[in-house]
Amino acid sequence: MRKLMLLLFLLVFSNGFSQTLIQRDPEIAQMVKEISTDSLQSYINKLVSFGTRNTLSSTSDKNRGIGAARNWVLTKFNEFSRQSKGRLTAFIDTITYQPDGRRVDRAINLGNVVATLKGTDQKDDRIFIISGHLDNMRTNVMDSIGDAPGANDDGSGCAAVLECARIMSKHSFPATIIFVTVSGEEQGLLGATYMANKAKKEHWNIEAVLNNDIMGSNHSNETNIIENTKVRVFSEAFSIQDTGRRALTIRQLGLENDGKARQLARYVKEIGERYVDNLEVVMIYRNDRFLRGGDHTPYVENGYAAVRITEMNENYTHQHQNVRLENGIQYGDLPQFMDFEYLRKNTAINLSNLANLSKAPPMPDSVKIETRRLTNTSSLSWQAPKTGKVKGYYVLMRETTSSVWQKKIFTDETSITLPYSKDNYFFAVQAVNETGNESLPVVPGVAR
Repeated sequence: MRKLMLLLFLLVFSNGFSQTLIQRDPEIAQMVKEISTDSLQSYINKLVSFGTRNTLSSTSDKNRGIGAARNWVLTKFNEFSRQSKGRLTAFIDTITYQPDGRRVDRAINLGNVVATLKGTDQKDDRIFIISGHLDNMRTNVMDSIGDAPGANDDGSGCAAVLECARIMSKHSFPATIIFVTVSGEEQGLLGATYMANKAKKEHWNIEAVLNNDIMGSNHSNETNIIENTKVRVFSEAFSIQDTGRRALTIRQLGLENDGKARQLARYVKEIGERYVDNLEVVMIYRNDRFLRGGDHTPYVENGYAAVRITEMNENYTHQHQNVRLENGIQYGDLPQFMDFEYLRKNTAINLSNLANLSKAPPMPDSVKIETRRLTNTSSLSWQAPKTGKVKGYYVLMRETTSSVWQKKIFTDETSITLPYSKDNYFFAVQAVNETGNESLPVVPGVAR
């Protein structure tokens, strides 16, 4: 009896812990360790010191307003550039934006601060973007004079961008990474729209955009929930460009939950939880919060994979509010309401995903699933990516009701037949290299 109990214990122990193995790329793990709460706090305190960063505020004052803030961000990027052996370059990308009759009442100098860490593989034209918005607002979005701290909205996103640039600029990646703090978000996503449209016009090969907006506070008003072990990632089901034949294919294959942004969200969850302890990435099946928007939206509308990363529970007494004490409640987006350890973890999600994507090979080409005859097996085939060093491929599987991939099957071939019916499962294929960095997954098309 004792032997039987021991055997049962060993079986339970083995089964219970057989899935806990996590393989981390040592280089990425070390970068994650270098993320500093002190650095993040110093960035936010400096951003708050500019008084206001309203998009309509001064661009010429050296100490106050959006102009002073973006000049400081440029200075930080240039500081990081010195450790990059010339691979990181930065500038302020500006345009003159005319009054629009909505949230811009005069011509303004609109500027995004952009730092580009050039990829080392000249044949690899992939681009990965991390973004936060530099501007902020008071209760009245048109008030460009009064103080507006903007510590969390969106000092937190900008701090994450800066910290990722500080650490990653010391490393090299085959693909290119762009770190950007945009302006004009509160006035209608102006800076992000300008950049996304420019990317589309110039045919940038953007594979992923991580937009960070309001990600550094751990508690909500009204419900009084305190939670710093979960973060939300918002993703659109599919692009508004998916019309006509593309929309018909989505319906025929049941791919309403497998658009580019949704695939990126799954990837963010898997990689983020691989490298960041005590943090669950919660997928939200919306492009953004209810009837609201963010800087990833212009990219989604241009056909790119883009998601929004946001804290689990927002506090509206500290968002879009004039600083004041009213009925015993402190209003205003002040640094004292930040949780810098939570912000560190959320920054680590960004860094680990950017690094894993940029180190990985490009996605496999021409991924197809065989449909010429009725079978209870599923046969997939694909071609190697045109650039990059590939060790092999992961074939991903999930049940049709599952939000995340449930199995990863490795092969060094470019085809596979699995004893699972395509009626009951979704499949995708990733390319993977020697250090275990995997590309974004590609859902198969139909081989006829």
